[in-house]
Amino acid sequence: MKKLKLFFFISISLVVFVSCQDDIDDNITNINALADQEEIKDFIWKAMNIFYLYKSDSPDLADNRFDSTQEYISFLSNIDSPINFFYSLLADQDRFSFIVSDFVELEQNLDGISLSNGMAFGLIRFTNTETVFGYVRYVVPGSPADVAGVERGFIFNRIDGVFFTPDTDFNSLLSQASYTIGLAEFQEGNLVTLNQEVSLAKIQLTENPIHEQKIIDVNGQKVGYLMYNNFRTTFNTELNTVFANFSAEGITDLVLDLRYNSGGSIETAKDLSSMITGQFNGEVFAKQIYNENFETENLIFDNEISTGEAISSLNLTRVYVLTTSSSASASELVINALNPYIEVIQIGTTTAGKFEGSVTLYDSPNFTRNNVSLEHTYAIQPLILKTANKVGFTGFFDGLEPDLQQGEIFSNLGVLGDPQETLLNLALKQISPEFERQSSDEKTGYRPSAIIGESQMYSPVFQRMYVSPNSISF
Repeated sequence: MKKLKLFFFISISLVVFVSCQDDIDDNITNINALADQEEIKDFIWKAMNIFYLYKSDSPDLADNRFDSTQEYISFLSNIDSPINFFYSLLADQDRFSFIVSDFVELEQNLDGISLSNGMAFGLIRFTNTETVFGYVRYVVPGSPADVAGVERGFIFNRIDGVFFTPDTDFNSLLSQASYTIGLAEFQEGNLVTLNQEVSLAKIQLTENPIHEQKIIDVNGQKVGYLMYNNFRTTFNTELNTVFANFSAEGITDLVLDLRYNSGGSIETAKDLSSMITGQFNGEVFAKQIYNENFETENLIFDNEISTGEAISSLNLTRVYVLTTSSSASASELVINALNPYIEVIQIGTTTAGKFEGSVTLYDSPNFTRNNVSLEHTYAIQPLILKTANKVGFTGFFDGLEPDLQQGEIFSNLGVLGDPQETLLNLALKQISPEFERQSSDEKTGYRPSAIIGESQMYSPVFQRMYVSPNSISF
């Protein structure tokens, strides 16, 4: 969002509550509890009243909700905590807005910095069974999981001795600073527990979203492969370098692997799309649709990344995108926005169904990080827009369906970037029908299943698509 044109602003003055706080140590360890709770809720209501996408579906955010200042003050005091107050304002259809009590931790998460052991995994339940297990999707290089020897394809069915069931409290198990996974394997289609365990500890880890990139020879054609796991602006230069290499090598096709990419920056989604194409500079990439306080904005294809560096474009007219139900928000934006312009061949399973974008709003005069209140560390991340492609398609709550349906085979996941890996192999065969088939039958080991969780599901940035708060101006 380059600039928002605000044509309506409502502000209700909050009567200042004065209280004396004697002998408070300068090193406050519980700053949020000591802060004026009504003032925090006042910030939350005003920010939501201005920006919230579903404002019209939340009666308590209506401009004429209060007849007097006193009624407004009473409203703020009716709910005990800022967190409960925030969630009371959300519309029924909102699955993604949230509040944090530590905005520094949120900012680090948005930059890819978090406490993690480096093991990215999915949690699976076989349909109509009680069978629940985890499978390792990939491992962050140099992480504790990498050092411990964990690899893609590892299957585990317990943590700290607690075997998984459909009712397992994964939050309590996964929130620990360290835990031990118990391994299992598939034998003739059945999950069998192994007498093998791996202990993992979390550290502060920065994950590069460019997990794998290579060029594959497909019967004489050069095909680029990129596994991209999050849309992070801090890695835009590295992403642009990957495409500069693809261009220099003269690739004719691109397989973009977004199967585990839960989203991120809208700006980076636009930049990636411009790298794939390049021939649509100046045309509408996508529309950003806000609440009644703001006008719809057009995002435009351009030829620069956020640093001002020129985009390395491939000028492709076709792209193959690998997806699963973990592909969300900015991943779906790339698919949807490119569809009116080039041939997008989606391979895998249906995506998550997330087309709304959010922003971090702070307790400051203009809700950005500048001049933020030092009285507390709350920030809110409400949905403020929905995206549509240039022809107006949006609202895909049920996700984007693939052109070619194929699930991952948990008993034989294969190596990411290997032409024999199930989803990549299927894409390569679309590029060249004569390309070698998988060494084993594609359906071997496949069973109907559902993802019931994944390693990042409790992260505040999971399945989020966002714009920079500094891009907001009045």
